[in-house]
Amino acid sequence: MRNPTKVITGPRTRWSYANIWEPKSINGSNPKYSVSLIIPKDDTVTVGKIKAAIQSAYADGQAKLKGNSRSIPALTAIKTPLRDGDLERPDDAAYANSYFVNANSTTAPGVVDADRNPILTRSEVYSGVYGRASINFYAYNSNGNRGIACGLNNLQKIRDGEPLGGRSRAEDDFATDDDDDFLD
Repeated sequence: MRNPTKVITGPRTRWSYANIWEPKSINGSNPKYSVSLIIPKDDTVTVGKIKAAIQSAYADGQAKLKGNSRSIPALTAIKTPLRDGDLERPDDAAYANSYFVNANSTTAPGVVDADRNPILTRSEVYSGVYGRASINFYAYNSNGNRGIACGLNNLQKIRDGEPLGGRSRAEDDFATDDDDDFLD
């Protein structure tokens, strides 16, 4: 039976801020594995699946969202994880013409290649690769903050991409035999 709050993103999804090997703590919070998933706006299938999963998580989590309040807040009045890169990251070209979702988990995601073989070499996965992500959406109500969050399940690297954050890969730096400034 299909879980309506679970989504497998399309293969053109790009990974940014990929903290998938070691959990990181943000402002003293519990350490988590995380990734920002950049989804092209023209990937309407993935965007549609995410919007439907958010709606399902909202419907499933109404009791949690209501909490001690008299009523359940409208979906438009709470925080949701699908964000517009053009509006929220206008100075970052990687987020242009894209939506993004920040997914996290307290447990390490499984990471496989295009043939579904486990990736064990950490340098093969970096911010900028393209791949699919298995994510799930759920309602939360913590200290008065209510909304829908995105959990990270597993990742499948489909292909390499230009590294994000200005960092080059060693394979690219040494791809030529250009020794002009070596031993000068």
